[in-house]
Amino acid sequence: MAEIVGVHESTVSRAINGKYVDTPLGVFEIKYFFQNGIENGDGEKFSQEMIKEMIKQLISDEDPKKTLSDQKIAEILVSQGITISRRTVAKYREEMNIPSSGKRKRY
Repeated sequence: MAEIVGVHESTVSRAINGKYVDTPLGVFEIKYFFQNGIENGDGEKFSQEMIKEMIKQLISDEDPKKTLSDQKIAEILVSQGITISRRTVAKYREEMNIPSSGKRKRY
């Protein structure tokens, strides 16, 4: 959309933030219709949902006595070719209602 209109992606994001559209199937936030994701160095695209699923899998496989921090999860994903920041990992984890590493830890 940003390319078509000739503006930066962040401009489109700010313009549609908090706006809704009424369709025959119900009311949807406009950003629902935009696919967010990350492209790795090989040109392979990972949707936001795919990355969230990878994060969820890493957390479900972790040792409950030695939980993975958001930074460690980001490093693992980067090693798999997915450039992602710790802050994005934290955002996705919170969106999935997964507690922080300290709250997941079992002694």
